Amino acid sequence: MRFFICGSALRGQPDHGNLGDAKFLGEARTAPKYRLHSVRDQHPGIYEVESGGISIAGELYEFTSEQHEQLLESEPPDLYEAPIELDDGSKVSAMIYPRSLIEERGFKDISEYGGWKAFKAKT
Repeated sequence: MRFFICGSALRGQPDHGNLGDAKFLGEARTAPKYRLHSVRDQHPGIYEVESGGISIAGELYEFTSEQHEQLLESEPPDLYEAPIELDDGSKVSAMIYPRSLIEERGFKDISEYGGWKAFKAKT
């Protein structure tokens, strides 16, 4: 299965090892319909919006069933798997964060950075 990674498991980030030997397919971007927040400066929280969205930078991987299961077991609380749209119109799985929790907990909107790596490079 193809999976979009956009946070602390990106190449060069601290949790990249959680991907094991999943096959790297290349850099990718979402369609411009998502918002990006920093969840306690540990990982991003993304969710889809009707308007005002951005294209989020990330990476595309191919997982076996076992690799997929291992990834899900290593994900932080509150993230859930859902389909997202890439900028080429295709759909892949990704980890999403509930918008209601982002708003309730006041996690900082970092959409202006366009991606987790860019945000972490500035902080």
